Amino acid sequence: MTEQVLASWKEGPARKAILDFVHEATTPGGAFVEPADRIATFDNDGTLWVEQPMPPQFDFVFRAWEEEVKADPSLAERQPYKALVERDQQFFEGLATQEPQAVASLLEAFARSWAGTTPEEFDARVREWTTTVRDLRFGVPYTKLVYRPMLELLALLRANGFRVFVCSGGGRDFMRVFSEETWGIPKENVIGSAAAYTYTDGRIVRSRALLGGLDLGPGKPEHIFAHTGRLPAFAGGNADVDIEMLRSAAFALLVRHDDDQREYAYSKGAEASLATAEQLGWTVVSMKNDWTTLF
Repeated sequence: MTEQVLASWKEGPARKAILDFVHEATTPGGAFVEPADRIATFDNDGTLWVEQPMPPQFDFVFRAWEEEVKADPSLAERQPYKALVERDQQFFEGLATQEPQAVASLLEAFARSWAGTTPEEFDARVREWTTTVRDLRFGVPYTKLVYRPMLELLALLRANGFRVFVCSGGGRDFMRVFSEETWGIPKENVIGSAAAYTYTDGRIVRSRALLGGLDLGPGKPEHIFAHTGRLPAFAGGNADVDIEMLRSAAFALLVRHDDDQREYAYSKGAEASLATAEQLGWTVVSMKNDWTTLF
């Protein structure tokens, strides 16, 4: 390992725990992890990039739904369009904390909105969003709000034979558009909630149905196993919906949002995961105290 490994991480228990695990996992002995089993999975929203005041994908879909409501005002009578029109704060808080019922409502509407489109058509819409829309607080595209320390961690794991996956409750196909250039993670290593596809007249098109269950809570290890045939050796998350994924891993990393100067300070939606981390001895990363830089 060179001096540049985890360069944005301060010396301390979190950095040491990561380096110790990687060393032990790659050194023959009791904690050695066979190369085929070196699976590392990471949540996206709040773990790899910002999730406040709302996960970025919601910005993308809300813009599309505003146009749909203009074209068909009757949509304003049902969720999640109703919450958007009425600026329903309670509904938005459920989305921000990835409350399963709220997220299910969003993803079902998301599937309806792009049903019948090809991957190329959907990708073009996402690509336009990534290049033209900017976060209101930071004034840059959302893909520039990825945490540099986490990118360094992904690089460290890859350099030591780990296959790195994103496992998010958000849309799989949405993340695939920018996963390779933003995280260095191939499209095929992106796991998330997804629409089912059909092959019709020589082309693949999105359907209205969701493929499997939501990639939240127990859905995370279920989707990981379905995708890889293994459970993770290393897992990183930041919220209660990541608990099951973290419990399924040999090494669990929990990101704590406690830096209100450089990002945000909050624990809503992470109370249970923080308590579980203390109980089970997970490695908790303080954004404020463990990272020299964020983005």
